[in-house]
Amino acid sequence: MGIREAIHTQNSSNEREVEVTTKMNRVVGVAAAAVLATGALLSLTACGTNSTAQSAPTTSTSQQAANAVVLDVRTPAEYSSGHLEGAQNVDFSSSNFRNSVSTLPKSGSYIVYCRSGNRSAAATGVMQELGFTNVTDAGGMEAAAQETGLPVVTG
Repeated sequence: MGIREAIHTQNSSNEREVEVTTKMNRVVGVAAAAVLATGALLSLTACGTNSTAQSAPTTSTSQQAANAVVLDVRTPAEYSSGHLEGAQNVDFSSSNFRNSVSTLPKSGSYIVYCRSGNRSAAATGVMQELGFTNVTDAGGMEAAAQETGLPVVTG
């Protein structure tokens, strides 16, 4: 094999290597995009759903509301502009949130809601960390009103 043939063979080998590397990068890029898209969809889906730490599978949230303490974890200003009838306001954004909920009986049943479902999800997580065993995240106020059958009142 001459020098020209060796160089041509080396160039062909380099071109194939570049082609394989390019294809692999495309596959990895597509896979990464798919993973990111799946994660985004799952997080969006999670925002709109209700999660229950513990509840009987046949018990609806409206049946639970009759026997549960309903907690509104929005700010006092949000609470006074409209809240579910009978709900107690425990501001999740307050530095005193953990102390406030710690005074509640851990064996009680609780339904937690906020404006959109983000704070209620975080609040139920904190409550579970503190040892509460029957905490339901009802999501946003509109969803909570629908599920519990409780009317929205002001004041």
